[in-house]
Amino acid sequence: MAALPCLSGCLYHTHKVEKAVLAGPAMDASIGQLVNSLNERYNAINTLTATVEFAASSGGARQGKQTDITPFHGYILLRKPSMLRVLALLPVVRTHAFDLASDGSTFKLVIPPRSRAIVGKNTVTKRSANELENLRPDFFLDSVLVKPVTPDRLVYVIKTSELRKQGKKLLETPEYELHIGEPALAQDPRLQVHVLKPTRVISFSRLTLLPIGQDIYDQEGEVETHVDYGPYKEFGTIQMPSTITIQRPRESYQITITVQKVVVNQPLSDEQFALKVPSDYKVQTLN
Repeated sequence: MAALPCLSGCLYHTHKVEKAVLAGPAMDASIGQLVNSLNERYNAINTLTATVEFAASSGGARQGKQTDITPFHGYILLRKPSMLRVLALLPVVRTHAFDLASDGSTFKLVIPPRSRAIVGKNTVTKRSANELENLRPDFFLDSVLVKPVTPDRLVYVIKTSELRKQGKKLLETPEYELHIGEPALAQDPRLQVHVLKPTRVISFSRLTLLPIGQDIYDQEGEVETHVDYGPYKEFGTIQMPSTITIQRPRESYQITITVQKVVVNQPLSDEQFALKVPSDYKVQTLN
């Protein structure tokens, strides 16, 4: 390496590459500030009603093909800790495409165009060969609102940056990554270290200190859900991401939620989360 500057110029050459521009001044925050701000944002919302547009796709590079679903209008109702209702309308005619209701432990999904319903538990007890059947309502709850960090978790933070093309500029965005895990038992009793089992990684923009991404891990340490949060907008008294892109790598499925309107902390009754399955529908039960 020391001899390289003395070698003939024919052995190497220098060329121009696009220079990254810093997206803005980076702010500093401690682990405590990131965790507290995240928990405060979550605790400030008890109910949420959102008018949205859904866009979904399945497949991708692993399958060698991708199917894009026509965007459709819809609504999301959420009442903490775990009540959820998602209603989607068919394009143009605006009749129900599907209607999903969950109480946090079980769910019902009604699909009127097919006179079909799916019911089951939110937790998969037996994986299906059809990966889409392993999608359960919890991925909505985990993605729409970034859940708080509970006191029993182990956390650490690293500084990083992301390069993104914006127009003709290459922007470098400084970020924090909040790594969240829990103690795990060492498989080898001779192992003289503490094992950390990852549960989530939350990315914060250091320009705003707001969450811009989240990875949620399964029991085997594989990314189960990846979420990207788009630019934040003011919706009344709160800031919410204008887009929420949810990727499920195992099921090769992606859904993008474009948020059009949000109302928080208005009363939502139990009846608004009740869903009746028509008696003439074919019902499938998932384990």
